[in-house]
Amino acid sequence: MSEDIKRIIPENAGLILEGGGSRGVFTAGILDYFMEKNLYFPYVVGVSAGACNALDYRSEQPYRTRDTFIIRDKALHPINPLNIPRIGYIYDMDLPFYEYPHVHFPFDFETYKNSEMKCEMVVTDIDTGRAEYLSEDKDDDRILNICRASSTLPFLAPPVTLDGKRYMDGGLADSIPYARSMKLGYKKHVVILTQQEGYRKKQDKTSDMLVRTVYGKEKALVRTCIRRPGVYNRQLDILKRLEDEGRIFVIRPTEKTVKRLESDLNELDRFYQHGYNTAVNIFDEMMAYLNK
Repeated sequence: MSEDIKRIIPENAGLILEGGGSRGVFTAGILDYFMEKNLYFPYVVGVSAGACNALDYRSEQPYRTRDTFIIRDKALHPINPLNIPRIGYIYDMDLPFYEYPHVHFPFDFETYKNSEMKCEMVVTDIDTGRAEYLSEDKDDDRILNICRASSTLPFLAPPVTLDGKRYMDGGLADSIPYARSMKLGYKKHVVILTQQEGYRKKQDKTSDMLVRTVYGKEKALVRTCIRRPGVYNRQLDILKRLEDEGRIFVIRPTEKTVKRLESDLNELDRFYQHGYNTAVNIFDEMMAYLNK
């Protein structure tokens, strides 16, 4: 980071990061530009892929999320059918949440822990089906395990246990946690979405049946998963109203998005660059919103 650029810290402002798997490269592009401009919000809350972005934003590591999402070495890719006989799941979560930060893409724990930025990551409590907003400022392993829990998608990886509770992907219970930023008292809110305007989540009977079959004993989790499309769409409706009223600033893709588990490197590079270019284009407008 260039020291000759004045650090920008908006007053009383929250940054909200949606998840979306591989679509998180769009957010990475935006935050990389923010970090190049030395812009750091006092509060950030992230969900799933948004939580991964939030960690690298607080640790002030531009391009790290990009590099961990666009894996060019196949040997380092966490999704592999050969993982199933070895660990029982297709997604090897030990790669992104242990080997990457400690070996392949070092994570700056010291900068993260010394930051004044408040960072929360959304998780879903399996026993209640409700969202929780967790943070950690001291313990390296716990920092990574909270992010791991926030990113643990059903079917792909096992739940994460923290403090005796079992957690999974935060997006199941709260996909766009702008209400959390409001509840904490922040007055300005910048939301980064990973879907285009007009997107709505559809109810999928096949997925609902699969959730009931695999997680049938977890009644609260099943209920949350099945209700998710309706809850998510209501969040979008409220967000649009708040945006139209000038109370929230929303950044979203305007080009074709990538798949949740996109494997095409060219597509991932394109979508990352779209995020970066979007940040360039909206930066002045966003700063005007934050400063008014």
